[in-house]
Amino acid sequence: MNDNFNYSDERFADLQMLRYRLNGFEMLSLQQKKYVYCLAKATLYGRDITFDQFGEYNLRIRKTLEVIYTDETIDHECDEFKSLEVYLKKVWFSNGIYHHYGCEKFVPGFSEGFLKDCMHAVDSKRLPLESGQTVDELFDELSAVIFNPSYKAKRVNKSDGEDIVASSACNFYKDVTQKEAEDFYGTQKEAHLNDSEPPSFGLNSTLVKNSDGKLQEVVWSANGKYAKAIRKIMYWLKKANEVAENEQQKKYTNALLAYYETGNLKDFNEYCKLWVKCTEGQVDYINGFIEVYGDPLGLKGSWEGLVEYVDKEATRRTKLISDNAQWFEDNSPVDPRFKKKEVKGVTAKAICAAMLGGDEYPSTAIGINLPNADWIRAEYGSKSITISNITDAYNKASKGSGFKEEFVIDEQTLKLIDNYSDALDCLHTDLHECLGHGSGQLLPNVDPDALKAYGNTIEEARADLFGLYYIADRKMVELGLTPDDEAYKAQYYTYMMNGLLTQLVRIERGNQIEEAHMRNRALIARWCLAHGNAMCLVKSNGKTYLKIDDYEQLRQLIASLLAEIQRIKSEGDFESARDLVESYAITIDQELHDEILKRYSQLNLAPYKGFINPVLQPEYDGDGNIVDIIPYYGESYSAQMLRYSSEYGTLI
Repeated sequence: MNDNFNYSDERFADLQMLRYRLNGFEMLSLQQKKYVYCLAKATLYGRDITFDQFGEYNLRIRKTLEVIYTDETIDHECDEFKSLEVYLKKVWFSNGIYHHYGCEKFVPGFSEGFLKDCMHAVDSKRLPLESGQTVDELFDELSAVIFNPSYKAKRVNKSDGEDIVASSACNFYKDVTQKEAEDFYGTQKEAHLNDSEPPSFGLNSTLVKNSDGKLQEVVWSANGKYAKAIRKIMYWLKKANEVAENEQQKKYTNALLAYYETGNLKDFNEYCKLWVKCTEGQVDYINGFIEVYGDPLGLKGSWEGLVEYVDKEATRRTKLISDNAQWFEDNSPVDPRFKKKEVKGVTAKAICAAMLGGDEYPSTAIGINLPNADWIRAEYGSKSITISNITDAYNKASKGSGFKEEFVIDEQTLKLIDNYSDALDCLHTDLHECLGHGSGQLLPNVDPDALKAYGNTIEEARADLFGLYYIADRKMVELGLTPDDEAYKAQYYTYMMNGLLTQLVRIERGNQIEEAHMRNRALIARWCLAHGNAMCLVKSNGKTYLKIDDYEQLRQLIASLLAEIQRIKSEGDFESARDLVESYAITIDQELHDEILKRYSQLNLAPYKGFINPVLQPEYDGDGNIVDIIPYYGESYSAQMLRYSSEYGTLI
């Protein structure tokens, strides 16, 4: 394999752009490549939906800034234009004007006066003016959102004691309070308590208050909100079905098309059941309103897309894990009442991403487990993927950064990490996604959304703890997944170091921990630090380090916390969830934070990374037939974003 691939690209603000390689794509058949190509088109057509979901002004702001950015009459060399360029690149990256992790609103480095002058300098016909609207009126509307720090200040606010719906700027609710939303969906759930296949209430709609003060859902469908984008997605899904690998793929795509057409969540259930049953074929995809992290109540799905094909070599590892799923469930340290008696339909694969879209682009997950509905996982199983070429790109781009040398306590631990860490990171992701999310069960009649704003953090902690507990098990060595009984220590050290120290580099000074995965890591590491004496923080030459004295005791602490978090999930214990998250997962010691930020700044690294997609280029014969599809890796970040806005823009 060519080792000269350039994984790193441009850097701006706190972001480093990377590229991922489509390893083994050339080995796919022409039919499979065409299937990937059509699915990639369907993935890219959802982009405007995600922008709009993340803030009602995002699309108009993006369009206005792109018009200015591409106007040749404006001075591109002045400082304010360069600041506007960075701001626009951040907007592209985050699918809106809020940070993709912290959810705080971006602070522009250009002035209101400069923006106004630019808006008057460009051709007004190119601006997103509403009927009868003047340029000044558009400026007044957008400038309040961009420049007023207290207006729509945070995309997702989960602060305890606040109205997290009214104070969140995400575009899932309109003129609705938290209590109103909770009561609305609580009533729907009550009416379906005895339903063996309940819908995921609220997943695909905006909840609004109409003119007479009543709440109603505006459904996202081919005949409702986002119709223009959804119909484009549907067109390419239909084209994909013409070259699908097998009948099962066609069936679940037809079910997804039916769901997009109606917006009926029972149709979504049917799609999920068919999708999870389809385990044959090299190519698969995710397309739709899936993850609920972008909603403060954890109900509404952000649109995302991913096209994938199997990484056959790496899938050996995930198959070993999924084949032993029942053993892992039976031997977990949780109360037997909360264990599944029979683990059904767990399939796991390592895959290569072929195209990222929506909430999976440019920042993407390294592993995914779906469907999210607990009853589907219990009755039909789940699919888990580890995205091998994304993980590989992260690892290759980070070599020689000096990061580990700065934050790891000593040479002995560094050697341990160098020997095992890359493989153990992948294994922990496999355990987290393949088994962790699918493990355990709710007690009868427990509302799956009972933990409310704390649910996402608790669920991610549960899956991480499952992976951490088992990565140290002798079973891993017996299965050939770890080389020896020492390997797990590398994962324990890097995980706890991240949760206690190094993930703080991603947070601006004075802010709290907001994102669910970061909260989960802090919760686990801080809880383990506070209980027992397995590890401690020590000072050396004015620098803080993690010191782990007893790895076996640390594993027992992990087991205890896993048992408690599974109990909280299974019983729907909101108060205990709130107590754990509020006590261990949110606040930051400012002195420690200042130290970590200072040390990290000396490394000249970007704390966040995202990806530029490859361009899938068809090659044609003389009769206009596609004879091959070739990935092209040379498109720049700005060129790609402008092309996507032009080629796949549907809502602005």
